[in-house]
Amino acid sequence: MSETSAGDAVVSAVRDVQSAAGTWRLASIAGAAIGVVAAGAAAGVAMERLTVGRGMRRKARLALDASGPYGALRGTPGRAVADDGTVLHYECDEVEPEAGAHGSRKRRLFGRKVPAPVTVVFSHGYCLNQDSWHFQRAALRGVLRTVHWDQRSHGRSDRGKAQRDGVPIDIDQLGRDLKSVIDAAAPEGPLVLVGHSMGGMTIMALADQYPELIRDRVVGVAFVGTSSGRLGEVNYGLPVAGVNAVRRVLPGVLKALGSQAELVERGRRATADLFAGMIKRYSFSSKDVDPAIARFAERMIESTPIDVVAEFYPAFSDHDKTAALAIFAEVPVLVLAGDRDLVTPSSHSEAIADLLPDAELVIVPDGGHLVMLEHPETVTDRLADLLARVGAVPQAANVGTYGSTAQQPGG
Repeated sequence: MSETSAGDAVVSAVRDVQSAAGTWRLASIAGAAIGVVAAGAAAGVAMERLTVGRGMRRKARLALDASGPYGALRGTPGRAVADDGTVLHYECDEVEPEAGAHGSRKRRLFGRKVPAPVTVVFSHGYCLNQDSWHFQRAALRGVLRTVHWDQRSHGRSDRGKAQRDGVPIDIDQLGRDLKSVIDAAAPEGPLVLVGHSMGGMTIMALADQYPELIRDRVVGVAFVGTSSGRLGEVNYGLPVAGVNAVRRVLPGVLKALGSQAELVERGRRATADLFAGMIKRYSFSSKDVDPAIARFAERMIESTPIDVVAEFYPAFSDHDKTAALAIFAEVPVLVLAGDRDLVTPSSHSEAIADLLPDAELVIVPDGGHLVMLEHPETVTDRLADLLARVGAVPQAANVGTYGSTAQQPGG
């Protein structure tokens, strides 16, 4: 597809959405629009349905859902209450006795400091949930204390109470939500904060509003595929004409879609194949990523209701926490991104690292936006090194090893 035809396709699709309100055609196109919102854009997607029948694809999805172990890890559940009354779901994985003695854990974490009783808090991204950290959670399980939580309106957390009352979401609210989770799940002791995409922005908002918490308790931070601002300039791999058209009309389209959630969800199901293609394009860079991983990501994203997608999206254009990064100047920081991330490009991670010159910057080759699922071995390795550096794990502790999630020949 040429740049001109891709741009024309986006403009045409947007016009169709605007002119077809109240019809089944709106539902179908709106389903495709969910891919634009959740993944960033719609042009240039390769349609595998040209060669595989719809019934066969449906059976394949069901088989992957039944056999894939991803997202099956559960911990001790807890509830935190945000400042507006929204109930947030979190889970804790505790340290196992003699965790370093597991014979199945192959790779050693070499740390020289005496380990502190650290809690690692994982924050997920937009349209995802806590299960997006599946590989890192599995690797660290039992080695040290971890907290995984679902952002408001995502996963098992309640719909934002203020949003139900018509209050727009902003990243500052997410920072306060993270503070509520920390107060409930880890009220004392050192913390390592790990955030992907919107989760990284949430950590920045926490620092901006509670700098004393960072200074007093945070001993390490990992920013994965995230941004400190200027997201309105991201082109999502679209030609200029296409991205300008999307930016111009998308807020109005989202508002309309959010007001017709039931109709749009039917259209979303009707366009499941297109939706899956978009997710794969904007989540992963590797062409041979494991289909079970791709389906896992699809399930997480498609579980986010359209009205939630609509109410969160505008917050990203307003997000600017560049100044807050200075609060992390004295904290060991890992900044990691995929080199082909179309949603939060690696240049945004490089900009974060420029402001934190002591941070470790890792750009993962052939990595997309969901780099922690696509290249879990790299992400886990660098995170493990950060944890060892801050003394979060004992010298004898081991974590599981996970290879690439790309399909192997003959697999």
